[in-house]
Amino acid sequence: METKKEQRAGLLYGIGAYGMWGAVPLFWPLLKPAGAIEILAHRMVWSLVVVVVALLVVRRWGWIRELLGQPRKLGLIALAATVISVNWALYIWSVNTGHVVEASLGYFINPLVTIAMGVLLLGERMRPVQWAAVGVGAAAVVVLAVGYGQPPWISLVLAFSFATYGLLKKKVNLGGLESLAAETAIQFLPALGYLVWLGAAGSSAFGAHGTGHAALLAATGLVTAVPLVCFGAAAIRVPLSTLGLLQYLAPVFQFLLGIVYFHEAMPPERWAGFGLVWLALSLLTWDALRTARKGRRAALLAAAALPPEAADVAAGAAEAQVAEKGAGAAAGTAEAAGAGTAKASDPAGA
Repeated sequence: METKKEQRAGLLYGIGAYGMWGAVPLFWPLLKPAGAIEILAHRMVWSLVVVVVALLVVRRWGWIRELLGQPRKLGLIALAATVISVNWALYIWSVNTGHVVEASLGYFINPLVTIAMGVLLLGERMRPVQWAAVGVGAAAVVVLAVGYGQPPWISLVLAFSFATYGLLKKKVNLGGLESLAAETAIQFLPALGYLVWLGAAGSSAFGAHGTGHAALLAATGLVTAVPLVCFGAAAIRVPLSTLGLLQYLAPVFQFLLGIVYFHEAMPPERWAGFGLVWLALSLLTWDALRTARKGRRAALLAAAALPPEAADVAAGAAEAQVAEKGAGAAAGTAEAAGAGTAKASDPAGA
């Protein structure tokens, strides 16, 4: 009973996290007339403030000394901070300039890009259905390029930057709160310097449009941290395969907001391109679930040949391993897509 309660709570946390990431396009326009770079700088500065408060509460500081003694890991974190800065800046700009639908496409195709990067950079092997999904995704990009009259560069940059970020996070292997703290610490001084320069030049929006607007800019730290807390709570309570499926909620919500709320145009060729992307994701999901079922069946058969106590341990371990692989297939390696463990930051890139 307790396990079911935990899983139910985890599911609600997961829906809350991805729901907030899906609804974030409603927040960024509230920060106008601040530009995308100024909003980004505030997000970096206030995120560090929120994360430091969180670390004070949980009293987790030992990782800092260990991290400072690993220059290679520090370099990877600096690179990850740079890549996610590009992702955040482009996403904010996209939302505030009327490209919500195209931005959502970036997170739809991110699992496909992640799988392709796994093959090209990590030498991973793909199953035939995964190859088919990547091929359908590539065809979708061609169709959308025709529809837009140019490659959907916003979607592609968002997808590739977030996939690269996921790959770097996988190599760093640092906890979610700690990782966000390290990244925002690296971002903090350049961001603060930019905000000080804006203020000195008289171009800062902070405080120039009332207390409410200034409070909203400061709230960018909470907008970054609160969904991450919910995501972390979900990641320890529900199977990875469930998180791998929940990750699609964010781009679905963003896509619907782009059409229904922001009234962005969707001519037939764009519907065709999105349809192909959704077909590719359906293939990935089906393949992941099928692989997980086969793995569970094999685990049970293997466990049947062992003594009862060893059988329980073996079946549980094998099932967990298969669930992780299934989630990875659905998400394009779960950790890299931001859905695998609580070690990922900002799975929606929002």
